[in-house]
Amino acid sequence: MPAPGCHIILSYRELDPVPASRNTLLLSANIAWNIVNFRMGLIAALQSDGWTIVVCAPNDRDSEAQLARLGIRFVPMPIDAKGLSSIADLRTFLAYRDIMRTVRPDAFLGWTIKPNIYGGLAARSLGIPAIANISGLGTAFIRDNMLTKVVSGLYRFGLARARTVFFQNATDRDLFVERSMVRERQTCLLPGSGIDLARFATAEPDLREKGHFLMIARLLGDKGVREFVAAARLLKARGLRARFGLLGFLDVANRTAITRSEVDAWVAEGLIDYHPPVEDVRAMIATADAVVLPSYREGTSRVLLEACALARPVIATDVPGCREIVDDGVNGFLCAARDPVSLAAAMEKLLKLDDGQWIAMASAARLKVEAEFAEQRVFDAYRVALADMAPTH
Repeated sequence: MPAPGCHIILSYRELDPVPASRNTLLLSANIAWNIVNFRMGLIAALQSDGWTIVVCAPNDRDSEAQLARLGIRFVPMPIDAKGLSSIADLRTFLAYRDIMRTVRPDAFLGWTIKPNIYGGLAARSLGIPAIANISGLGTAFIRDNMLTKVVSGLYRFGLARARTVFFQNATDRDLFVERSMVRERQTCLLPGSGIDLARFATAEPDLREKGHFLMIARLLGDKGVREFVAAARLLKARGLRARFGLLGFLDVANRTAITRSEVDAWVAEGLIDYHPPVEDVRAMIATADAVVLPSYREGTSRVLLEACALARPVIATDVPGCREIVDDGVNGFLCAARDPVSLAAAMEKLLKLDDGQWIAMASAARLKVEAEFAEQRVFDAYRVALADMAPTH
């Protein structure tokens, strides 16, 4: 049930205007789940600074209720996250304008492609300062094709007047600057979305299940799911004792989505154990020997940060958004992207670690996130970006 005084808005036309003196921030992503799972620490920090938070995103029943319990106003709106319809995108742009006219925010904060582009354009048209977070480049930039050119052009317009454009790794930032999608002076680097080091406290070493490799990701080809399964097949063919867990959303709206029939076939073959999404991944990570992410490209991988915070070694591809987290041979192992043989070799190296070597690697993983990825660094960066609009007490 929503907390007393909270109201889930059924339509943005029902939303009562928020007085300008209330220091309001409008936040948006392509699904409310993104805000609930990755931005709640930031929201709490901004609320403690005196900001009133309004979230607009496509309907997501569970996330709406969680936001309402925290006193955050939620405005459902249409975003076809992966669609290419210009009519649907125009509808999204107009919805942003209607919401912004009613909410009258002091600033707009966007995450994911379409909120950054169409929310940014709407904010620009109404003279509202915008802050964008490029948390990853997605499928459009993994393959350089006509879609890449279209998305690049849209970013160029959507980010043109943004006050700050945050990036989660230097490679992505440099690409945007080189392609004139942003000006370098607009940009700022973040350590991903940061990690709550208290919530993701070090797991006990004796919880480790030796030979348990766990991959946590949306089930997309671009996350390296097929390479993970192929590597499992190679290791099993060599007679190595290991277990391979795959946890994540099926039926994802993405052009590279893994089908349910593929997963069922892998399970039937005895290659993997499939686990549907869970609200809290900490218990699953704590049992793993290593967390594996053979992704083709990331912003900064959240799951690798969570695994490191829980003192678990990580195995990942040598690509932007992963290589910044994994110090090869220190807190985990790097492998080549799109290469199951290289991935299998990295997993075999992990299998051969004795307990002392494994504990040293696990400890290094925790130290890495403590030194470089604490979420307080993210909060401070947003505070700097919002400094000239900070609430008055």
